Amino acid sequence: MTSNASSIPHGPKITILMGIHNGADHLAAQLHSIARQSHTNWRLICSDDGSTDNSLKIIYNFSETRPGQVTIHTGPCSGFADNFMSLIRGLPEDAEYVGFADQDDIWLPDKLARALPSLESSGGDPALYCGRQSYWYPKTNRLVHSPKMARPFTLRNALIENVASGNTILLNPAAANLARRAARKTGSVFAHDWWLYLLMTATGGAVLFDNDPPQILYRQHAHNAIGAGTGVLCQIRRKAEVLRGVFSQRIDKNLQALRAVEDLLTPQARDLCRCFSAARHASTGARLLAIHRIALYRQRRAQTLGFWGAASLGCI
Repeated sequence: MTSNASSIPHGPKITILMGIHNGADHLAAQLHSIARQSHTNWRLICSDDGSTDNSLKIIYNFSETRPGQVTIHTGPCSGFADNFMSLIRGLPEDAEYVGFADQDDIWLPDKLARALPSLESSGGDPALYCGRQSYWYPKTNRLVHSPKMARPFTLRNALIENVASGNTILLNPAAANLARRAARKTGSVFAHDWWLYLLMTATGGAVLFDNDPPQILYRQHAHNAIGAGTGVLCQIRRKAEVLRGVFSQRIDKNLQALRAVEDLLTPQARDLCRCFSAARHASTGARLLAIHRIALYRQRRAQTLGFWGAASLGCI
């Protein structure tokens, strides 16, 4: 079913958070795909992070076609992660389900509708839905599906890998309330989606990963904040960043963010974070032994081996 301005909203209310920064080239197509969602009971809250192109004009024009459904804020102008964290901190008290939208993707019509059933059946505890996406190369119209995930979604995974891509995330009401509460106690983070994955797994929340065919076209272009990084050159660049300490700096930020909400974590999560923090600063042999004991892992064996290589070089 295609929605329009006269559609009667039905089903649970979904609040969509979208960070915007100079996205005029692709923004209209993304907004059109949101408007075409088969689940019509949504509202969009945008935060413009100092755009100098026509992004704001596009959003205002769209809001005029969707009276009462679109709200526009001014962002902190300190990067995409801070922009999304400001949106989470400012979530309205009546927010029910909460999702996240990038400014340059395309949503297939059932993206929102597909995510709801598993969350609705998860009970009253915090739960985060996420899933696969299709890396879309518009110049050639090539689609590459992100891989399926099979290993458990736990803090032992989240400490060294993010599998919850922000543009696929939907939070149930309990998770949305938890995220708002935690964000108000947390400073800067590397990425809001990795932070959400860490928060859910560290507080005992559920992570529901959808391995079915993806409902989102993740547009790949020269200005992606974080692209797919699937090519050989991207993999080489990523390894070079690890050697320069970029990965270690991201872990620093993640652990700092978890310490800010330590009172919300489970006792097991607090112990795991402390053990990992101590291991990172130990001598090589002690570091590798400690990491073996706490059993950190990534979703795929090759990437887990890559982590062990970084750990052996002291680059974590």
